[in-house]
Amino acid sequence: MKCDLHVHSYFSGLCTTPFVRKFCRESYSDPREVYSILKARGMSLITLTDHDSIESAEELRGHSDFFVSEELTCKMPSGTEVHIGVYDLTERQHVQIQQRRNDLISLLIYLTERKLFFSINHVFSSLTGKRHEEDFQWFREYFPAVETMNGAMLEAANSHAARLAKRWRKIAIGGSDAHALPSVGTAFTEVPEARDKDQFFAGLREGLGRVHGESGSVRKLTRDLFLITAELMREKAWTAVLAPLAVLLPAATVLNYWCEESFSKRWAPRILDRPERAGTLAGFSTPQPSTEEAI
Repeated sequence: MKCDLHVHSYFSGLCTTPFVRKFCRESYSDPREVYSILKARGMSLITLTDHDSIESAEELRGHSDFFVSEELTCKMPSGTEVHIGVYDLTERQHVQIQQRRNDLISLLIYLTERKLFFSINHVFSSLTGKRHEEDFQWFREYFPAVETMNGAMLEAANSHAARLAKRWRKIAIGGSDAHALPSVGTAFTEVPEARDKDQFFAGLREGLGRVHGESGSVRKLTRDLFLITAELMREKAWTAVLAPLAVLLPAATVLNYWCEESFSKRWAPRILDRPERAGTLAGFSTPQPSTEEAI
């Protein structure tokens, strides 16, 4: 069975880019169109991982191959933010994890007690801002899965994430991280012998999953940004006055990936090329603040 474990729709809310976050959404993809494309591209199971939202589920609950997931924005003890994929949850569980997303210890206890499958997404990305070294200690000690194939991240970042998952013996998962329809289903996770959703997740936990697909690129992201811009102007006609600024999108894409590459080059060697230290977070004890400034 195949499933794109990271894909967005209209219900992912407003984007986080300064200025445009006041009126532009992360994605304008209709959940029903996302579903159709995922099926056309061979996905056996369907889910959406909107940012801190499960609203898209209302339009897809009637499909037997659909399950509810979300991408949770979580505050780390260090004060940084991360994105956590949480899969196959109920509406009540969604409410509970949203209440805990600024308290990592409480969140981890809840996810573990409810036996919910979760992952750390785009671990070597600057998308959510700064990172502390102690954040990686939390990932190593308490996260069962690492996203090792993200269809919006550069190949180098995905390669580093795959090395990290292998070194830490974590479950590797993949997803397109699609914010526009052409990218939907371009990266995914497969459990070959699974025949239903329960077997799919059981297979992942047993290490039987495989990731497939393509990484991100300047061309791919620029295309998606143009599509999002077009949808913005269709939804809010007044934003057409900003159309001349669209010529800056390729430059914005290049700048974004330059920041991503710099972030990955800075953190990957520090985490991957050093001897493992004994765990310091056992029992959910509070980690000592890092002496290094967040990067």
